[in-house]
Amino acid sequence: MLTIVEKIAFVLLALASVVAAARAADRIRRVIRRGRGPLTFKHAGRRLAQAVVKAGAFLPTWRTRLAPSLLHAFVGWAFIFFLLVNLGDVLQALLPNFVFLGDGPVGIVYRLLADVLSAAALYGMVALLARRFVLRAPAFTFRPNTTVHPKARPGIRRDSAIVGGFILVHVGSRFLGDSVALAANGRDLGRPFATLVAPVWQSLAPAALTVLEHVFFWGALGTILLFIPYFLYSKHLHLFLAPINFLLKPERQSMGQLSAINFDDESVTQYGAAKVEDLEWKLVQDAYACIMCNRCQDACPAHVTGKALSPAALEINKRYFLNEHGAALAAGQPSPQGLLEFAISPEEVWACTTCGACVDICPVGNEPMRDILDLRRNLVLMESSFPDQLQTAYKGMERQGNPWNVSPESRLEWADGLSVPTVAQNPNFEMLYWVGCAPATDPRARKTARAFVQVLQAAGVNFAVLGRQERCTGDAARRSGNEFLFAQMATQNVETLNAALAGADSAQPKRRIVATCPHCLHTLMNEYGDFGGQYEVVHHTELIAELQAAGQLKTDPTRTVNVAFHDPCYLARQNNIQAAPRQALTAAGATVTELPRHGRQSFCCGAGGAQMWKEEEAGAQRVSANRFAEAQASGQTTLAVACPFCMIMLTDAATTAQSTMQVRDVAELVAESLAPTGPA
Repeated sequence: MLTIVEKIAFVLLALASVVAAARAADRIRRVIRRGRGPLTFKHAGRRLAQAVVKAGAFLPTWRTRLAPSLLHAFVGWAFIFFLLVNLGDVLQALLPNFVFLGDGPVGIVYRLLADVLSAAALYGMVALLARRFVLRAPAFTFRPNTTVHPKARPGIRRDSAIVGGFILVHVGSRFLGDSVALAANGRDLGRPFATLVAPVWQSLAPAALTVLEHVFFWGALGTILLFIPYFLYSKHLHLFLAPINFLLKPERQSMGQLSAINFDDESVTQYGAAKVEDLEWKLVQDAYACIMCNRCQDACPAHVTGKALSPAALEINKRYFLNEHGAALAAGQPSPQGLLEFAISPEEVWACTTCGACVDICPVGNEPMRDILDLRRNLVLMESSFPDQLQTAYKGMERQGNPWNVSPESRLEWADGLSVPTVAQNPNFEMLYWVGCAPATDPRARKTARAFVQVLQAAGVNFAVLGRQERCTGDAARRSGNEFLFAQMATQNVETLNAALAGADSAQPKRRIVATCPHCLHTLMNEYGDFGGQYEVVHHTELIAELQAAGQLKTDPTRTVNVAFHDPCYLARQNNIQAAPRQALTAAGATVTELPRHGRQSFCCGAGGAQMWKEEEAGAQRVSANRFAEAQASGQTTLAVACPFCMIMLTDAATTAQSTMQVRDVAELVAESLAPTGPA
């Protein structure tokens, strides 16, 4: 029990703490609402259970850094449970003869959990502080060429020390207070760890034990009242904003799906993001939610290969800027600096491959890739500033309908000698094969298209192609920020596709589109809806696996092959298609070796985000070289891929490495496995 003076002091301190925290929280709310777009709660109810489980079990953290994740969980679970513990301690201190949750079974379980989690938190916090300050884990460092806010490097260490020290004092004081109470009142089987410490105090007089109980109470509860206002300015605000991110983030068909810009709206004067308030509100909130764990940095192919880009630094820089200028922004004033002045450099903006690894791995649901895409839109549409090499691709898409700048008249040359029907020749087709620019123009990628047609014909699929009517989907234009060009291409393609897919017999199943390129798949399936194109799109590996399962493809049982498989980013990560290519390979007699980074954690080939059409930023190595070295280390002689861009990039890497390892598309391997007799 507290004295009357202590009770008054505690209540006054609590009121001051709540008022200060409320003012800080309101400022943060107003800053976040400076971002673009409506804040909607319509998905919150459906997501609530998932968000609670994801945040409460720290599910996103377990995919990497298992040992630190476990230590973090010890601290995090204790911190969550201490919301209840602190309430109980306050009530017991203020109310005479009150025992929180009683002395029955519920109370025993409560005290046991408090005791065990206290010990776990203290152990975890000491280990985490040692990892940061003694072992100096490389994960917490930034390269000299990475843009880092001048206050961030010392600020992160200071913040970590303050928060770590607070947790040790807060939890430690509460734990030691329990041990003092046990020394005064006897053992408690519900508090095994505190019981182990209790003998330390048993030689003290009762008055001394009472003083210590009061000291440890203020150490536990007083420190948290002092810490709460600071908490909202520290990186540990993620404890509350991570669940909010999971609950309220805008609904997207895919992590890489972008929204269209209405160029006919004359009231819009800013395209993309030049300042922090130009970003979507969710991206402003990301800065406050960032845990500063640098997991996104570890996953970023640009950073891993020595480029300046760090998606973690981008979010951290935003956070320090908002802490510094938040009051002015909350009051409606414009940012004093543009994002390119404090958050990220143009070099870093153009190093991004838009692979989505940073979005996928983030444990709090942040999306730094989207910041970069908004920055690219501003650079291209507002400032006409972009790498010179992209100009060739843009002109090719504008004039010829493809970034290779190849005439549409030669769009069907890849099919010479294969009797591939066009929509005009086969208006009753069931499957429209969207070939894509690479398989239609690149000599190596053409082999994939020809092999896939061989598979379709062997299975007896009624298909057709657009031929000379087919144009680039505009993926490279959109990912490089040229939204105006993308909108033109999307509008034209939707008109062509809607005309081609219309007129099917009502008795027929809905016509589908199959694409050999994951980038085409992603754009057609996830982004053409804004332009009036709602299509059922499948990847060619999905269709092959479907045909194999239906018995429409007869393979040569004597043929076997061992392959390593590379997951394309826009297939496995952006659209969660992982099983189909493996099923197709296995059914074709292949034994598949997984690369260390596979599935959703696959490593990029380096072509995405329009990197295919420009020089790679300076770094220690090329992204494709890093990935190919991993494939070589598998010991296999064949690397299977499922994307024409991956095919081109990894083939070039193999040539540079003077390797005999062959890079083959899944369709090629399946075509080679077909029995000589043809279709089943």
